[in-house]
Amino acid sequence: MDVCILGRIGYDLYAVEHNRPMAEVRHFERQLGGSSANMAVGLARLGLKVGLISCIGKDLLADYLIGFLQQEGVDRKFVRLVEGFDTSLCLTEVSPPESFAQVFYRSKPADTQVRIGEAEREYIRRTKMLVTNGTSLAASPSREATLDALRTAHGAGIRTVFDMDYRSSSWKAPQDAGQVARTALQWVDGILANETELSILTANDDAQQQVRNLFDSGVKLVVRKLGPKGVEAHTAGQSFGMRPFPLPVVCAVGGGDGFAAGFLYGLFRGLPIQESLRYGNAAAAVVVSQVTCSEAMPRLPELEKVIHSHSDLTATVERDEKLTGSAQPEPTRRI
Repeated sequence: MDVCILGRIGYDLYAVEHNRPMAEVRHFERQLGGSSANMAVGLARLGLKVGLISCIGKDLLADYLIGFLQQEGVDRKFVRLVEGFDTSLCLTEVSPPESFAQVFYRSKPADTQVRIGEAEREYIRRTKMLVTNGTSLAASPSREATLDALRTAHGAGIRTVFDMDYRSSSWKAPQDAGQVARTALQWVDGILANETELSILTANDDAQQQVRNLFDSGVKLVVRKLGPKGVEAHTAGQSFGMRPFPLPVVCAVGGGDGFAAGFLYGLFRGLPIQESLRYGNAAAAVVVSQVTCSEAMPRLPELEKVIHSHSDLTATVERDEKLTGSAQPEPTRRI
């Protein structure tokens, strides 16, 4: 297995009638959703062997979700069905280019019931990258399972990536999400987060101090997703920046998951950070140029075609000693 992802699988409903408020929408189109599942599909379409550790409700939605993952080649060995809990549901209003109001239903989410045993630990040890997220830390037993998975991967020398993935519906307060997520940082190599999420994660609003604090916690790579402004990536003493690809925005939902899939693909393949950013931004552009997320994830030929057609978009690279912090990269571990 190339990549193991621990996190949520959701059932998404997108409004078929565009430019109507939710109250007037009569028809919806179903899609597999959840940031972890979206990333899994994105990475699998780019040619990596991907497995998911998750839980979904043992209900009438399960067959569709499991079938979609199977169709995409995602390993479902550790996707378990649980009774008495519900698969996360999200309804999305589609009013391009800026309004994509969403309603989340997570009163008893099945993905909070993920548990880690020795079989899952061995599965993680046989992979090359573990990806998980902040939503999985929102409740027990998935909180303990997520920390266990990160600790297991880190101890085995496997690259670990943490997507902050803050969802207000999963937490009583943003401060709670930040406090719990900080307990995981000792086992995390790379962070993916937007500006708001970095403020929550570090309890600090200063961008440079955020990065410095994360380096001090042992993190080696910090990716700041800046929406329409592009993206930044920071390693010890070096910063990278890239503008978005100029594709039209039809639905902004899922752009971050598309970016994560493209960027992590580049990272997995050993590409330089600046080239990985190109893959991430190109994948994000493809996803937001369509309605839906998992179905919009590009395959490698499509992604590379977008990259080559915008060869003028390159990353800026700067040496910035102010961001080095006290932590130094370990020579035996990759970022």
